[in-house]
Amino acid sequence: MTTKLTLTMEDGVINSAKKYARQKGKSLSDIVENYLKSIAAPEERPEMLSPKVTKLMGVINLPEDFDYKKELGNALQKKYK
Repeated sequence: MTTKLTLTMEDGVINSAKKYARQKGKSLSDIVENYLKSIAAPEERPEMLSPKVTKLMGVINLPEDFDYKKELGNALQKKYK
């Protein structure tokens, strides 16, 4: 069941939100509903890491610009050549 909701806000905010919704191919109602669902959902508990993984954390220092996806791709290319 859906219920109508009236919101009051600045014109500029409404116009920007409508533009955003059009760009995403969604209705403004859908966007507001999904946002409200996301903030009202119970918080997920973080996954517990195994002691082995916890022990390995921080063992290696990588540069800020390290691209693990690129490096993984390079390693897989070498492996399967």
